[in-house]
Amino acid sequence: MLAHHIVKYIGRTCTAIAIGGFVSGAAFAQQAADSVAPEGASQGSFTGMSPRITAAFEAKDAGKPVIARNWMVAAANPHAVQAGADVLARGGTAADALVAVQAMLGLVEPQSSGLGGGAFLVWYDAASGRLTTLDGRETAPLAVTPQLFQDDQGVPLGFFDAVVGGRSVGTPGTPALMAAAHEKWGNQPWAELLAPSVALAEKGFAVSPRLAGLVADDAERLATSETTASYFMPNGTPVQAGDTLKNPDYARTVAALAERGADAFYTGDIARDIVAAVQGANNPGVLSEVDLSIYRVKERDALCAPYHGHEVCGMGPPSSGALAVGQILGLLENADLSAGPADADVLRLIGDASRLAFADRGRYVADTDYVPVPVTGMLDPSYLADRAKLLQGDDALPEVTAGAPAFDHALNFADDISIELPSTSHVSIVDSMGNVASMTTTIENGFGSRLMVRGFLLNNELTDFSFRSHTDGVPIANRVEPGKRPRSSMAPTIVMKDGAPVLAVAVGIYLPLELATAILLGGLIAYYARRRNEASGTDPVVGQRNGMLFASGLITGEALIGIGMAVPIVVSGNPDVITLGIELPIIVGVLVIAALSVALYRVATRSG
Repeated sequence: MLAHHIVKYIGRTCTAIAIGGFVSGAAFAQQAADSVAPEGASQGSFTGMSPRITAAFEAKDAGKPVIARNWMVAAANPHAVQAGADVLARGGTAADALVAVQAMLGLVEPQSSGLGGGAFLVWYDAASGRLTTLDGRETAPLAVTPQLFQDDQGVPLGFFDAVVGGRSVGTPGTPALMAAAHEKWGNQPWAELLAPSVALAEKGFAVSPRLAGLVADDAERLATSETTASYFMPNGTPVQAGDTLKNPDYARTVAALAERGADAFYTGDIARDIVAAVQGANNPGVLSEVDLSIYRVKERDALCAPYHGHEVCGMGPPSSGALAVGQILGLLENADLSAGPADADVLRLIGDASRLAFADRGRYVADTDYVPVPVTGMLDPSYLADRAKLLQGDDALPEVTAGAPAFDHALNFADDISIELPSTSHVSIVDSMGNVASMTTTIENGFGSRLMVRGFLLNNELTDFSFRSHTDGVPIANRVEPGKRPRSSMAPTIVMKDGAPVLAVAVGIYLPLELATAILLGGLIAYYARRRNEASGTDPVVGQRNGMLFASGLITGEALIGIGMAVPIVVSGNPDVITLGIELPIIVGVLVIAALSVALYRVATRSG
């Protein structure tokens, strides 16, 4: 059986519990964050868990791996894991289990994924030996225009100005994907798979420390919707870890799906309520009942790239997952990475390879139903070998640009201008028949659009499109268009060797704290500078230009300082020589950041 393979995740912070039939333990599963920086792992105990779940937590704390002989499930919340494990224990398939897991995640981890979002599934069918994928990505409403995320002057909106409210909501795809996977590969009754989520929603579950912390951090934006605020902040106070949280609306929604299938979501009362919430929001969107009624999951061929005798397979466009992963691995095929991730040169190689891959991604990758994408050329070994020459040397690349992969169409695309922050949840499942499911699921930003309807949150997936449609008259591949699916960085992956799966992983990106802080501060400064300029009658474009020029100067200055600091280190051979044995207090750094922030704000609000 295939379940003896350990399920791993590539990421940073969020620990998931994996339960395997007959042998239980814990695996470190990690997902990208639902905010600018990665979320921290949940701390503390979950009440009401089975002995098997409790044992898994204890094993996780001891750093022990999971080994299973018959089946395995890994997800980001123990309630979801328990739901999936129960299905697998009674002979259900991985498709059955992912339905139960996703329904439960939408209840206990609503900020990351749910019925109001979308998902990508990579599936290995043991009976046929075939890999395939299901694209449950959200779609843009038919009524969108190229100016969806621009103000009256054509200036792109600030990120959260676009996110919060109905403007950012795309047609959800998760319920349709759940139904499609079950229809194709399930063997358990649909209603039975959803029953545990209905029961727990009615009974209530203990709020995890992770959820409580995220609610407190996002309280201001959650308060923009009365329905959302009343659920996450009853009586005006954010829910606390350990509180019992009931969701009768979610119970009724899932019960309707159990009775009528996915049609209950895309037509009728639920669909009408979704549209009313989107169009009636403070920042209204254009989603319609027609958009919901015509939504369809698409089955697409898996995209595979070779790496050291393995085939690394995942989602093709509109996901950049398999393309970016394949390019990174291809660029590093002949690189010496044996020193491991603690080695500075290894980090440089991986970092620069990722930058080169994302440069190609930003120019070329979009929904292939709308835009031709040079998939073959981007993964061509000769193209990657030529690009890999840029990695030679000892220093990081000062800048990266998109390459020119071979293609049978004339290409003239501008680089994308979109803000994509890491956030998702991931599920990996192996069943007793040898089927493997690797599914990444999301509502985009943490808490999505902050609109809650019928017990679940709606996505803000449309902000994965470029906020501009073109640059200097050259179209952007990932521009928003009616019915189009926004590009995604989600990368559910199954690694194959000799025609059989050996690893199910979720590949993601994260932002280090120092970068996340800079992005957050920069975004806040840009937002308030723009509001100040609008109030004073100053052209916001002028402020944006001034701020960018000033910020560029700061970056240049920092680089020069870095070069200057490197000289004594190289000469002396002592990396600590510039500290002089003194640890500067954190307060000094905080004061410097504060001063730079004030300076940037003042420059960005100058009239000339």
